[in-house]
Amino acid sequence: MTGHPRPEMADVSAFSPSPPAPSPLSAGGDVAADALLAPWPLSPWPAPHGSRPNPLFAILPLSALAIGLVLLVAVAVILVLTRRGRLRMVGAGVSVDGDKPGAPASSCDSSARGSHNGRCYPAAGCIYGGRLGPLGLAVVQPRSQGAQVFTYRELERATDGFSEGNVLGRGAYGVVFRGRLGDGTPAAIKRLQLDLRRQGEREFRVEVDLLSRMHSPHLVGLLGYCADQSHRLLVFEFMPNGTLKSHLHPAAAVATEEAMTPPPPQGPLDWQTRLCIALDCARALEFLHEHTSPAVIHRDFNCSNVLLDHNYRARVSDFATAKVGSNKANGQVRTRVLGTTGYLAPEYASTGKLTTKSDVYSYGVVLLELLTGRVPVDTQRPPGQHVLVSWALPRLTNRERLVQMVDPALKGQFTVKDLVQVSSFYN
Repeated sequence: MTGHPRPEMADVSAFSPSPPAPSPLSAGGDVAADALLAPWPLSPWPAPHGSRPNPLFAILPLSALAIGLVLLVAVAVILVLTRRGRLRMVGAGVSVDGDKPGAPASSCDSSARGSHNGRCYPAAGCIYGGRLGPLGLAVVQPRSQGAQVFTYRELERATDGFSEGNVLGRGAYGVVFRGRLGDGTPAAIKRLQLDLRRQGEREFRVEVDLLSRMHSPHLVGLLGYCADQSHRLLVFEFMPNGTLKSHLHPAAAVATEEAMTPPPPQGPLDWQTRLCIALDCARALEFLHEHTSPAVIHRDFNCSNVLLDHNYRARVSDFATAKVGSNKANGQVRTRVLGTTGYLAPEYASTGKLTTKSDVYSYGVVLLELLTGRVPVDTQRPPGQHVLVSWALPRLTNRERLVQMVDPALKGQFTVKDLVQVSSFYN
């Protein structure tokens, strides 16, 4: 068709003195994929007068921003929910990083078992090279289904209203009661005292977190806990034979209200039982120091925190002041000095530098108590005998003096060979 051009086309031609570069689509034949996907070059010519920009290009940046914000919010919500779920599982004693199908067998194979006095215990392993939990501790396979959560009323009923007649002992952070749970299980229920600064809150959290993931036949097991409003209670396995202190120093234990119930009338601990207790305590510390990563330092190991079960096998308890050690070469942790007089390592007491050796020193003091029957500090004794360690160390290298320092309550019922082997710990 011929004729005069339309006004619109005339206007466009006014803005277009020369034709634009041809589009790749206008080329004949097959169009290459890279040409189709290549970005269009921006035109060097101004947009026609009166034309409006494509609204799609104005919407796309806002849509991308909105999608990004939605994704960020979704990720944050997922992280929060996952963390809460993991914390609930930790409180219930469930391993949050449990073994996955197809994973290589670890050193904590459940088939490995130990036996003591005819009693079988699960292997106290699953630590070597284990995965780390929330506090940096290697995850340990639980020996039970985990710590149970109790209400305050349940534990109040279990202890007959926290009756004074059920008091087993009093410590720095609370009172321990004898109780019987709803299913008939005997238990030791520790009610923590929270001051205005909620001082016992940290101790409560430390014990729940550590004991819900560390399981050994040489540690007192955590059956459950209560965090009902302002109440903080811990439920432990009941140890019917009380503390080691109540057997070695019954008068001192009652005087400090650490053992309100007297020991059973079997008389003093015999030599073989004392050796077994020393061995159980050594295995407990070995588990804490060597089989956890990083190591756990008890920080208050003493004979008040060694409990005896019905077979007089020792279990270590009270991890309220425990500290997770360092993975550095020297393993030192600088912290405030806590512990019991007579059991503190001199280096820790003077510098505040805590290591696993601090627990080893405390173990040596307990070992001397088992050998001699003496308390760590006794100002009622003659000069030079007030401090057990300074009095005993010079006698450990002389066999004659070594025999003379043995607890008189044993009435000579011990073997010198065993005594010499035990004294070699201090060499």
